[in-house]
Amino acid sequence: MTLMSKNNIIRMVAASLSTLLLIAGSGCGSSATSSESSQAQSITEETLVPGTLTIATGEPAYAPYVIDNKPESGKGFESAVAYAVAEKMGFTKDHVKWTRTTFDAAIAPGTKDYDMNIQQFSITPERKKAVDFTPAYYNSTQSVLIKSDSKYANAKSLNEIKSGSIGAMVGSTSYTFAKSKIKDDIQTFNDNVSLAQALDSKQVDAIVFDTPAAVQAIQSGQIKDGKILGQIEGSTDPEGAGIVLPKDSKLTKAASKAVTDLTKDGTMKKLQETWLKEYNDIPVLK
Repeated sequence: MTLMSKNNIIRMVAASLSTLLLIAGSGCGSSATSSESSQAQSITEETLVPGTLTIATGEPAYAPYVIDNKPESGKGFESAVAYAVAEKMGFTKDHVKWTRTTFDAAIAPGTKDYDMNIQQFSITPERKKAVDFTPAYYNSTQSVLIKSDSKYANAKSLNEIKSGSIGAMVGSTSYTFAKSKIKDDIQTFNDNVSLAQALDSKQVDAIVFDTPAAVQAIQSGQIKDGKILGQIEGSTDPEGAGIVLPKDSKLTKAASKAVTDLTKDGTMKKLQETWLKEYNDIPVLK
């Protein structure tokens, strides 16, 4: 065999090996893409209504979390968060359906009529026994609201309002902080609507809301002639608020990854700056 013949054979073998490697590599990439697509497809079929993501919020839902009580608009912090998470999970906006639940029913044990629920649910060990949570998408503080003509209107500390009657929503983080930071005897109400009405009608001297909701309660006139006395020192929710899912939901992993990814890429921060930027310059009550 001549040298030229040997060289030709070597070139032919090398070319054949390269072609085989390219085909093999292409096959692996196609398999990975197919696997990811299949996984996304399986998630969309695990919902209450296959292909549709049913998201619940409160009734009514207030700004700045939902604007004009219309979560489907995508306007408001939690409405925007919900749509961002849904998109990461593979659901377009027209494949999201909204429903309403009470706060207590949403985190009670048992079957649910939603795939996800978002309405400022603080993540707690007790609640985790009944439902699943995503990682936190926001860590709020708590604020004290009073009437402008209240005898406590000029109070500068929590100690100055201890003699008054204080209200908070039952089972809420607001109640937990009111009880631990102000006084043990806190009057409870079933929802924020009845809580605001109690202050408006002077059934109680002060109420505790999460800070963004407190600002909106004043600005919207929900509480007439109301005043935010200040934020409760040390009331930043350490666990934060997470999206709720039914216990052991097949969507929990995908929803949690979506929240984590949106936090890492800066989307959550941008949404907070868009919808919650005016709620930071409020005095602190020690």
